[in-house]
Amino acid sequence: MTSFPCKSHDWAIHVGGTVAICVIVGLLNYLIRGGQLGYSMLYSFAIGVQISACISLLQKGLEWLLRRWRGTPSAPPNVWIGWGWMMPCILLGSVLGFTGGQWLADTLTGNRSTLLWNVADRRFALSFAFTLLVSLLASMFFFAVFKLNLAQLQQAQAERQAAEARLALLQSQLEPHMLFNTLAHLRVLIKLRPDEAQQMLDRLIDYLRATLQASRATEHALADEFERLSDYLALMQLRMGARLRVHLALPAGLGAITIPPLLLQPLVENAIKHGLEPHVQGGELRVSALREPGRLVLEVADSGAGLAGTSELGSVGAGFGLTQVRERLAQRYGDAATFTLQPQPGGGSIARIALPT
Repeated sequence: MTSFPCKSHDWAIHVGGTVAICVIVGLLNYLIRGGQLGYSMLYSFAIGVQISACISLLQKGLEWLLRRWRGTPSAPPNVWIGWGWMMPCILLGSVLGFTGGQWLADTLTGNRSTLLWNVADRRFALSFAFTLLVSLLASMFFFAVFKLNLAQLQQAQAERQAAEARLALLQSQLEPHMLFNTLAHLRVLIKLRPDEAQQMLDRLIDYLRATLQASRATEHALADEFERLSDYLALMQLRMGARLRVHLALPAGLGAITIPPLLLQPLVENAIKHGLEPHVQGGELRVSALREPGRLVLEVADSGAGLAGTSELGSVGAGFGLTQVRERLAQRYGDAATFTLQPQPGGGSIARIALPT
């Protein structure tokens, strides 16, 4: 019998452990002292549950007093107060729970048990000493479980915070990468076609204004991702003209699914840079989303120059943008997400991301 742990799933461990202990104690009492098994179980549960509840209430009350004394009354109610403070809680809780449980069982059965203050009764003294020992051992067990789960929770929180920091760093590196590429194209266009450069600059300003705030979030709706891609591709169409044909396919039912922002941007840049720009005729860029059992599949396909072979596929796949995609997927989803980049049989390449849903 011990205090209730702080984490919600520890309640199940505590309740299950208390029930198991009561059953074991009831069976041992029946085997040693004889009598009726039902009475033995009734006394075991009445006493065991009340001891557990009393120790828990005493611990929680003491934690509240200590938080008030330390000047942190709003601290989370999961502060382990240490064995120095817990021993009085266990002793007093055992006395109160034993007395209350015995009274409850006597009331239900009509028996008349030996009172707690009649310690001269040897059988009663042994029974109470055994109860106190069980309470202490149970408290040690639940304390060990609590500490283990608390350590696991703290480790998970630290890993999540590290992953979020890593994602923020990756995203902060990705945004300048896209911006510098666009500005480099704009610099060339200013010399060759100033009027188109002015239009492209206006588009860029609108794109940055719409993207800047959204890109600071850790996730956004898939519909927002497609809208940002539409803004970016409008910039690219000003530069490439009719050579770039765009098709965005987002089924209505998938728009609300959340993904990391700018996840598809590097794939679109890669398709234009390595697939469509080197191709004299240009080609079509298709970005699509579809749902498969248990996952969301995002594809960026182009009909451009394609990937000639394994060596070229490896060099393209090791670029900054695609490395970003792989690292962000690993940080966010672990092994549950996959990313592939392959040549298409009819020409061009296709990048595919599969996310768990």
